[in-house]
Amino acid sequence: MSSSAPSSALLDRFAAIVGEKHVLREAADIAPHLIENRGLYHGTSPLLLKPGSVEEVSAILKLAGETGTAIVPQTGNTGLVGGQTPREGGSDIILSLERMNRIRDIDPVGNTMVVDGGCILADVQKAAEEHGRMFPLSLGSEGSCRIAGNLSTNAGGTAVLAYGNMRQLCLGLEVVLPTGEIWNGLRRLKKDNTGYDLRDLFIGAEGTLGVITGAVLKLFPQPLGHQVAFAGIQSVEDALTLFKNASSLCGPALTGFELMPRIGVEFTVRNIPGVRDPLETSHPWYVLIDISTSDSAETAERMMATLLEQGYEAGLVQDATIASSEAQQKALWHMRESMSDAQKPEGGSIKHDVSVPVAQIPKFMHEAETAVMAAMRGARICAFGHMGDGNIHYNISQPVGADKAEFIGRWREMNKIVHGLVLQHGGSISAEHGIGQLKRDELASIRPEIEMDLMRRIKMAFDPAGIMNPGKVLKV
Repeated sequence: MSSSAPSSALLDRFAAIVGEKHVLREAADIAPHLIENRGLYHGTSPLLLKPGSVEEVSAILKLAGETGTAIVPQTGNTGLVGGQTPREGGSDIILSLERMNRIRDIDPVGNTMVVDGGCILADVQKAAEEHGRMFPLSLGSEGSCRIAGNLSTNAGGTAVLAYGNMRQLCLGLEVVLPTGEIWNGLRRLKKDNTGYDLRDLFIGAEGTLGVITGAVLKLFPQPLGHQVAFAGIQSVEDALTLFKNASSLCGPALTGFELMPRIGVEFTVRNIPGVRDPLETSHPWYVLIDISTSDSAETAERMMATLLEQGYEAGLVQDATIASSEAQQKALWHMRESMSDAQKPEGGSIKHDVSVPVAQIPKFMHEAETAVMAAMRGARICAFGHMGDGNIHYNISQPVGADKAEFIGRWREMNKIVHGLVLQHGGSISAEHGIGQLKRDELASIRPEIEMDLMRRIKMAFDPAGIMNPGKVLKV
């Protein structure tokens, strides 16, 4: 890859591909695209391109490959590990997919949808609903995140327990390679064993192997019954037992099981407008339970009532409320999905997107709390997440009155503590947010050398010039 900045003449050649009205050159216009949501990374870029077709993306990458120009694909800019942010002090060109936002086709019989990579997730959900179907991926950022970004990070969200993450929700891809070649793998087949599964190489690759411009997504029938409950419990162990009971009782109808601490509820009630505490009395821990049934509303109602009744009798559930309307269901989910943002007004927050085997969650949580509190007196641990799939957002808010910069300066120290325990329990240091810049060096330190070498070989095979999202995932 060229180490020199692109000349003005070369920038003009890139701009000519999409047309000047689809180019950002001024620093003030590009600025929102140079910083990620948490403010950890600030990049530089001389140009942002907004192609409107796969052919324009192809022409951009072909020119980039010929000239050794680094390209950073960007969709909704909602990533949390700096994967979508250009390098600081560099001259990476940003390629935005925001204009490529067409729903190409919906097949309610085959339960598939073909979309552009730049489609906003909420728009995909709405389009599916209009055809009597459901696309189940649900994220707090669904109003702004885009499908190519969801695929590039193998997004998870709140419904992984029942439907899987993006890898399980995608049947086929259209990808522009670093050479400008277009791979049309938009197959709608659930069974296709014809050679290597190239699709899975691009999902989760964070734009380092190519640009995802289209996808075939799986759809599902709309559930006829839907129940959401919020329950106060005494301990994480009780939450795990309740989850086991819910899994046995509901089977695939259990579509969400979220764990939240009291401090997380307090943060959210205090800092997110319109959020209120669902229960009259406080409890150390809470679970949000989501049940969806395909046969009838009565089945979902019966399942939820039985689960909570058994929970009360076993001493697992201290108090609970069941949403009586769709608005109340959305309000309960809004509180859970706002929990990360609710930490911002509390000062600095050190984040960990980790996963451990579900049965290990209580032990991990106790060990992590002991270790973190020993290292940082007054730390406010706000650990919450998708208990049903083992994904915990182990976030640490700064002690009251602490200096924010000094607190954030201990990010790596806290990472070492939390991630060390995660690995001891057979877990992952990145459950759903990806690697990006934030965890790139740590990835290399914890994975076996053969695994890292295989990843580097794949990168070299697809992108020998090193133009695709350099400095992300791998240090090559």
